[in-house]
Amino acid sequence: MTRATFAEGCEGLQLVNCSLKSENRMKEKAKLLSLLAFVLLLPQSKGNPLSRDGDGYQRMFEDMKKEIADYSDVAKKIIDLAIYGRAQNRSYERLALFVDTVGPRLSGSKNLDLAIKYMYKALRMDGLENVHLEPVKIPHWERGKESAMMIEPRNHSISILGLGGSIATPPEGITAEVLVVTSFDELHQRAQEAKGKIVVYNQRYVSYGETVQYRGQGAVEAAKVGAKASLIKTIAPFSINSPHTGMQSYQSGVRKIPTACISIEDAELMARLSSRGTKIVLTLKMEAKTYPDADSFNTVAEIVGSKYPEQIVLVSGHLDSWDVGQGAMDDGGGAFVSWEALSLLKDLGLRPKRTLRLVLWTGEEQGGVGAKQYYKMHKVNISHFDIVMESDEGTFMPAGLAFTGSDKARNIMKEIMKLLQPINATGVFEEGGGTDINYWIRDGIPGASLHDDMTRYFWFHHSQGDTMTVQDPRQMNLCAALWAVVSYVIADMEERVPV
Repeated sequence: MTRATFAEGCEGLQLVNCSLKSENRMKEKAKLLSLLAFVLLLPQSKGNPLSRDGDGYQRMFEDMKKEIADYSDVAKKIIDLAIYGRAQNRSYERLALFVDTVGPRLSGSKNLDLAIKYMYKALRMDGLENVHLEPVKIPHWERGKESAMMIEPRNHSISILGLGGSIATPPEGITAEVLVVTSFDELHQRAQEAKGKIVVYNQRYVSYGETVQYRGQGAVEAAKVGAKASLIKTIAPFSINSPHTGMQSYQSGVRKIPTACISIEDAELMARLSSRGTKIVLTLKMEAKTYPDADSFNTVAEIVGSKYPEQIVLVSGHLDSWDVGQGAMDDGGGAFVSWEALSLLKDLGLRPKRTLRLVLWTGEEQGGVGAKQYYKMHKVNISHFDIVMESDEGTFMPAGLAFTGSDKARNIMKEIMKLLQPINATGVFEEGGGTDINYWIRDGIPGASLHDDMTRYFWFHHSQGDTMTVQDPRQMNLCAALWAVVSYVIADMEERVPV
């Protein structure tokens, strides 16, 4: 009951007290007090966005478990449609047509503009609701032509991919001796040797999360000791002479130098030569250029909720990619299984109580730029968001869901994941964040990401190898089924996911 309702009830009592005869006053007052008490004890409406802590829930956990278990038949229908029915391989075929038509989609590029227009039209043709574009500003960097040539001790062409935001070399390039190091510590220890040289990092790959610091900060650390440029062994456990690109960051007050990634093979070649005392000289040429921020859009579509339309279950992937390969795995697969989740529900005539919202982010590869602007625009209604979900680590064989939230929320997610028993993807893992959804998670909204077999993910990540050949239609079917079941049940349960 609201305070206003309570006040109206109290005013009603005062009026009655003034008008009743004294011998009936106590009886009538008792009746009204009983009625008022009854109204006050009525449960608040389910799905109230202001009642998300433990005190706002009216049913015990066991009752919620039973409700979730009752979705078993619906979950099986979604799974059957995605894997065996007429939607079989649909997300794969849609993705193949998209990436074969559009190609890679670098932030600020014409290809990204084309991709957004393509998806806007496709989502409307699919019959989804409230399809629209939300404008944002994103970085615009282009690599231009680039090359690296070893000229001592012999001629050898080195495969490179300039890193996002890198500056160019002079038109004639940079010709300099190489200093090979295995870590930042070694670089600092050999600082006197680095001046005027091209620093080559041959760091050991531990994990992407730990080793990526060399890509991000390699140029800055090399510049601090007077290097002319930096080349970083690609941040991957495996390559076939394939460098991987990605974002790097310059530091205020530190001279900017050109920077690129090279293949594992070339980094290790130079490390072996250096260990023998062989002098290495390279010529590096890069035409990279940064332009003013470009206009772009986050792409949005929905299935509007039947009972609590203002409450949002958000599923997402990012539409932009780097300018190599096709961006099929990173993150075409995640974007398209998120779209497929809504398509599956629409095909089955399922309209959840809450709104299921698809967002295809832009500018993710530059640090979640589009998602940050979306967050700033919508955080005024943060209490309306039930959960934010992002698929951005491949769409390989799914094992379950990575989740970030309270213990109460995690217990509910474990019950929901039991519905995925038919495809053996019932796990609930830690760390359910993602670049585009972390803004919400930091403010306490539960977050989830697809947890799949990433064994080969970093083989192709940010490289020319990220093409449709990496994708497997059956695995995409499984991922779409998981994504659809989880998002639908969360959106349709009477209670909300606790924060």
